[in-house]
Amino acid sequence: MKNVFDELEERGFVDQATDPDAIRTLLEQPATCYIGFDPTAKSLHLGSLVCIMALAHMQRAGHRPIALVGGGTGLVGDPSGKTEMRRIMSREEIYENAGCIRDQLARFLDFDNDRAIMANNVDWLAGLNYIDFLRDIGRHFSVNRMLSAESYRMRLQTGLSFIEFNYMLLQSYDFLHLYRTYGCRLQMGGSDQWGNIVAGADLIRRVEGGSAFGITFPLITTASGIKMGKTHEGAVWLDPELTAPYDYYQYWINQDDADVARFLALFTFLPMDEVRRLASLEGADLRRAKEVLALEATRICHGGEAAGKAQEASRRLFGGGVSGPIDSAPTFELPREEMEQGLPAYILFEMSGLCRTRGDARRLIAQGGGYVNDVRIDAFDRTIDTSALNGGSLLLRAGKKRYVRVRVVDPE
Repeated sequence: MKNVFDELEERGFVDQATDPDAIRTLLEQPATCYIGFDPTAKSLHLGSLVCIMALAHMQRAGHRPIALVGGGTGLVGDPSGKTEMRRIMSREEIYENAGCIRDQLARFLDFDNDRAIMANNVDWLAGLNYIDFLRDIGRHFSVNRMLSAESYRMRLQTGLSFIEFNYMLLQSYDFLHLYRTYGCRLQMGGSDQWGNIVAGADLIRRVEGGSAFGITFPLITTASGIKMGKTHEGAVWLDPELTAPYDYYQYWINQDDADVARFLALFTFLPMDEVRRLASLEGADLRRAKEVLALEATRICHGGEAAGKAQEASRRLFGGGVSGPIDSAPTFELPREEMEQGLPAYILFEMSGLCRTRGDARRLIAQGGGYVNDVRIDAFDRTIDTSALNGGSLLLRAGKKRYVRVRVVDPE
């Protein structure tokens, strides 16, 4: 069986590794690894998906992943990759977010029978005695070396607070704690975490005389140079309440042709031979590869039923068969009374969320990009009323690929 480190390298996960040969040796036997997740929101987004998939690959290869929610470090804020200090969050916010993230990670990892571990660093950080921590842990850190870390050097230009300066010590202590408690010898994370990971491995060597290792992943951008998971509407979330499975599916199927092979390798569990076969398709056949990418990515995140419904809705919408209601498309509910009175098209487009502002909606329709039931709207203030309904709903479209179903509801 292929060593999982080689599998991750082949799939494009590995950016840097502290000692590739030693990591391969470590992973020849069941090992424990971890990745930390900041609870800065109630949901993770696609920017975290590389890390989540890496943990899933580890588990599938027989290793034990630890998903560490930073309930404690979240009270400090990681300066890595940030040009200014993060907003200080309340304990209540962080604990609530941490609980939501645990539920999301459970869709990717099997936590039964300790096959994976969910931990929260507030459990060991909140009770630390500051003087003891400085004496036992802080004395092992060189300020000169810390300031040479990229995450700190970037912030020295705009200002680095003392509370943020402590972050490297806390994350290093996390690694030491997990090493002592679970025998964890491998930490993984985004490329901006390299300095923190190396510092943690060094702390384990100094305090315990043990060997520990690190792997970082590259920052993933699309072929157009956009950071992974960003769209004109904002972040793509893993929570179905924030990004519906249909929209999640559409995000993947609308990727640039140049990204299909790379994203199939990173964001699905398909064998690499199958990834290469799909990537070799050309022209119209490449649409099939994008469908596989979208279906597999959505299935992993939201389950097979939701993925199947999203695919069916997408095929109907983009195959021209839109005469009936599309249940899996994003839906906006409008009281029947308002629809009977009629609404100008640009207001309906803004209300439904297809356009951010009414000005955006006016421009879209004026440029010929607004449709009702697949018929182009000829004027931005054209009145849309119940005559446009088909089975109690109508379909709005912005451009070629964005749909919202408007469903009329009766008062209770």
